[in-house]
Amino acid sequence: MKQFALPIRFGIVTGGCLIAYFLVLALFNLHTNIFYSLFNGIITGFGIYETIKYYKLKYSDTFEYSGGFVAGVITGFVATFVFTLFFAVYTTELNTDFLGSLSEVWFKTYNTSEGIVFFTVAIMGFATTLVLTLAFMQLFKASNNLKRK
Repeated sequence: MKQFALPIRFGIVTGGCLIAYFLVLALFNLHTNIFYSLFNGIITGFGIYETIKYYKLKYSDTFEYSGGFVAGVITGFVATFVFTLFFAVYTTELNTDFLGSLSEVWFKTYNTSEGIVFFTVAIMGFATTLVLTLAFMQLFKASNNLKRK
């Protein structure tokens, strides 16, 4: 369980950064523009990168690809879970008009519920986590190319 403490802490902090970014966008009424959610990937990526970096420093003598991968995935999943919970509370309790203004055409045409939006937010976070963790582990894995020409 000790090995999961670092990724969980980084995941909570990364989730907090995602929430802070969303609230800053809400201050300027930019949170309904989907384009700004691209920066969520950068925030999540930074959190995952830092987690793997510190995990490798902490467990440098026993660091393996699988350990770094698990640390990155846990960080991203915790951050996604924290942000999705916040997003659900924000859209259902704090700003009930948000989802309608987010995509007016979608909700009028397809008659969907809030649940599908929360599910989409979570799936986007989980997919981003997996892709970024796989990409960053290419930087941190040990090279087997010991022979130089």
